[in-house]
Amino acid sequence: MLARRIWAFSEISRRCTTPLGPVQRRWAQVQDVRFLVTHQRTDRIAEKYRDKLQRKAREEGLQSVDELKAAYKERTRGRNRPATSSPHTVEQPTSPFPPPPSAPVPSGQLANHISSSTGRLPTLPGLKTLSSYLDLDKTRALPPKEIEYIWRLRHAASPTSLCAILPLNSYTRIIQTARKHPHFILPLPRTGSAGADIHFLQFSFAAPDTVTVLFTHLAEYKLRGEFSQPHTTITMHTELMQDKGLVLMQGQVVDGRGVTVEDARWLVLCLQKFYSIDSGDHSGRAKLLGMFSKGDIAFKIEELVEEAEKIV
Repeated sequence: MLARRIWAFSEISRRCTTPLGPVQRRWAQVQDVRFLVTHQRTDRIAEKYRDKLQRKAREEGLQSVDELKAAYKERTRGRNRPATSSPHTVEQPTSPFPPPPSAPVPSGQLANHISSSTGRLPTLPGLKTLSSYLDLDKTRALPPKEIEYIWRLRHAASPTSLCAILPLNSYTRIIQTARKHPHFILPLPRTGSAGADIHFLQFSFAAPDTVTVLFTHLAEYKLRGEFSQPHTTITMHTELMQDKGLVLMQGQVVDGRGVTVEDARWLVLCLQKFYSIDSGDHSGRAKLLGMFSKGDIAFKIEELVEEAEKIV
């Protein structure tokens, strides 16, 4: 009985391993339908517009449509190619707009705020020397009184012009003080009301014989910093200082900046009074200049206004 079962099991195993028929091998090739459809559609389009493409190729001076395709492919590649730059340099983005305004500075910390900053104002382009206004060779042959008359007459026609003659000793004291205190603030009394508007000034030694002073609204300077625009510019010319003992000063008030010519004259007068001090002066003006330059938080606008009122 056991032998019969073993034989039956062997017979079933043999039949299962025997192939039922010849083995079929399929060499099927898988095609990307998207590739076929895309290229067939491109071929149909090229065939449809072949005449126009050939005409375009002849207009471009090319021999075939293939050359036309290659030419346009090169143009497209050049248009999309990024600009080359040095691998060691990183281009900083630039903006035509000034930086956003900073937070308002309390009046008690105003001197510290400005003295800790660069205190730079934009210099006006095209700085003119004295030779731009006068013939220096002919002017040196004239007496000082006549030079003063010609200088004032030279600027009398402009309603926004400022003009003055500085004696040598006054100019020397102003410049000595300006080198120690190149920037400061001055009050401008308000017309018809109490209080004063504060204006920021900066000395700029732009050329050997030229010293420029820029005035701007303090409120604008606090908001825009070095991007602020001056409303008044005065220039001191020293070409005749050695042989004639004169320093010729001229200035210009910009229209539409909220300052009149009379206001600018007051600011120039304040500048002369505050800066025409001796090196050992211990007056209130010298004290305020020193406190402002050091950024002393004890600097007070009220004391500045009181000191300016003494000038009148």
